[in-house]
Amino acid sequence: MSSSLRRGALAASAIAFSIASLAACGAGNDSQTLQIKPDNAATTVGDIKIQNAVIVTQPDPKATGPAVVSARLFNQGATDQTLQSVTIPGTSDTVKLTPAKGQKLTVPAHGSLMLGGPGNASAEIPGGRGSVQDGNAQKVTFTFSKTGAVSLNAFVVPATSYFDKWGPSQIPSPAATGSPAPGATASGSAKPGKHDTANPSATASDTATTGAGTDVTPSDSASQSAAGH
Repeated sequence: MSSSLRRGALAASAIAFSIASLAACGAGNDSQTLQIKPDNAATTVGDIKIQNAVIVTQPDPKATGPAVVSARLFNQGATDQTLQSVTIPGTSDTVKLTPAKGQKLTVPAHGSLMLGGPGNASAEIPGGRGSVQDGNAQKVTFTFSKTGAVSLNAFVVPATSYFDKWGPSQIPSPAATGSPAPGATASGSAKPGKHDTANPSATASDTATTGAGTDVTPSDSASQSAAGH
């Protein structure tokens, strides 16, 4: 084989290897590319602009707890508007809206309202993965007092990686098992006339932590994390 043909064969092999490497990089559930945040949904209707809309499910794929809708709602008009409802078309689930403590579900004129995250208003989907599925682009409709219905398709993602702080506040506790603690042994026989009595133990209560920072969105968190790489 001439030297020119050998050089051509080597170049072709190098290109093929590069393509194979890139393809392998995108394969598998543990691929680093899965850590890249998707482009979150946004739309504008009249005075209302919705940005960074995303549905966040439980971090554990086997969990049956609620999911939440997270989004930044902007009002570009001169009149305050109220967020009246959030619905998931195609499901019978009713989204539960809760204002931030001491506030209302108002999108102020030339201002914004944040849904999701510590200390902010929340929009909870009680059915969780029974109503929405991870990986889907789910239609969500926001209804406002003046503008009316505003719909878009929001990605459904678990509360992991960039989205952990925007996930549901209700995280189901692991189910208790009846197996004995390590090192515990069963006695061979019970002594007549004596009865073992159980010592009541206090049940643990889940506590929710709250934090400041209502001006941050899931996209902001993702951008800050990506900047460190």
